[in-house]
Amino acid sequence: MQDWRNAIFNPPPSASFTYKMGNSTVRLQSRLVVALGIIGGIVVLYLMLQRSSGGMTVAQTVWGKSAQTRCNSSYPLSRPLPGRGGVGSRYRIAVITDLDQASRREASWISLLRHGWLEWHHRHDGRPPAAELTWDEEDVTVKSSLANGGRAMELSELVSFGGHLLSVDDRTGVVYQLTNGKAVPWLILADGDGQVAKGFKGEWMTVKDNHLYIGGLGKEWTTETGEVLNHNPQFVKRVTCDGRVEHIDWRPAYQALVAAAGLTPPGYLIHEAAVWSHARTEWMFLPRRASNEKYDDMADERRGTNILLRADETFTNIKKSEVGPIIPTHGFSSFKFIPGTDDTWIIALKSEEDSAANRTNTYITVFSIDGQVALPETPLKGAMKFEGIEFV
Repeated sequence: MQDWRNAIFNPPPSASFTYKMGNSTVRLQSRLVVALGIIGGIVVLYLMLQRSSGGMTVAQTVWGKSAQTRCNSSYPLSRPLPGRGGVGSRYRIAVITDLDQASRREASWISLLRHGWLEWHHRHDGRPPAAELTWDEEDVTVKSSLANGGRAMELSELVSFGGHLLSVDDRTGVVYQLTNGKAVPWLILADGDGQVAKGFKGEWMTVKDNHLYIGGLGKEWTTETGEVLNHNPQFVKRVTCDGRVEHIDWRPAYQALVAAAGLTPPGYLIHEAAVWSHARTEWMFLPRRASNEKYDDMADERRGTNILLRADETFTNIKKSEVGPIIPTHGFSSFKFIPGTDDTWIIALKSEEDSAANRTNTYITVFSIDGQVALPETPLKGAMKFEGIEFV
């Protein structure tokens, strides 16, 4: 054995040699060369694979670039243009439909994506800014074949995240990337704590600290007459740029919002519109419904609200104010801050579903967080339910 170690660590100077061990002849240099060649080949192959994939994980390749780069994309997705006559700014916007059962088209399901322009002009005479909307002539139809219980593509929000326009289906829990008229599935969100065999009923989406937050109704899941079944809609999903999902129990936050609104259980709030304000470092909620009474499916249609709730990051300090008039059948379904306004001006959608009148509509409005109105509620063409708005 001593001779073996000497042969390895103190080889003779010849180009090749043999060493006798029992009846075997070991050609050491040849074996070392072969071993080094194999190792070198593996290293080269690894580097080639890394180069071809950009060194990204599978989840990151969904975005096409590194997650860090894509997550830091500018907002909005397109540059604003000068307003007419060079006054003010023109912002590209989009809204998305939730057609409920009407979304089915034979073997697929659809949603309508409508684009338009918001012309925004700050005045200097003390009056609210001027806000004017124009819309493209044709809507874009986006399709999917993914469904749950025969329903799908009931898209309930729009948000820009990681350089992409995303929407969430409140039936299947699928988060779609909307691009070039296509709905490309990115994530499937499980309900509640993530261990539930049902898709998450996502209703609002916002970006905070380089993460995408996706929330549900914010109240207990109940029967049509208000008996509590579970707390799954009170979880929030926090998603990284590369698609990793964390399921967060937000019951304390939602309960704090109910209390701040002056309600007590079995009273409730229903949330479909929530945004994190980067400029003000606070959460803002425009509840769709508010009631001091027990939930009732039919009565809920006439519990629209004009409440704005502003909460600090820990939900220990929450302020309540009112914006616009109360119209019982109109409830907030989505809103965004108008860029360049320091998160003080909001463009919002209000949905109407009135079974008694057999009426479904969407209204768009612009107002400030202190209650000034620049654009009163204006119906969108088509008598459809649009539940997501975003600057694109």
